[in-house]
Amino acid sequence: MLNAPDGSTELCTIDGVTYVCIPDGAAIDEGQHEEVVGTMSVVDPDLELREQIKAASPHVALIQKRVREKISELYSVYDEIKLLRTAPSAEFDAYNEHTELCRQWGRDRKAELGL
Repeated sequence: MLNAPDGSTELCTIDGVTYVCIPDGAAIDEGQHEEVVGTMSVVDPDLELREQIKAASPHVALIQKRVREKISELYSVYDEIKLLRTAPSAEFDAYNEHTELCRQWGRDRKAELGL
């Protein structure tokens, strides 16, 4: 079992491989069991692997849920549909600005996870 450094986040397991976001500069081999050290490696995921991790990660799912909740604090689904039909308008611009702020919050959280 991995003895992850403080601040680490287990993202998901895909095909028996567990992906963990470890803070920059953290030593991953300190305090590890010998059988674990040989199985660990640093991965810079390509786009395909990054998308697989995003799809499998409960952390990403929670971020996406929170983005939807932030949007719905001001706009119901009914309001959103109505505003989409009124574009362009000042009301739509306000909705769009709020939505983009919420989405940016989500992108920032995913970036903190290396995604």
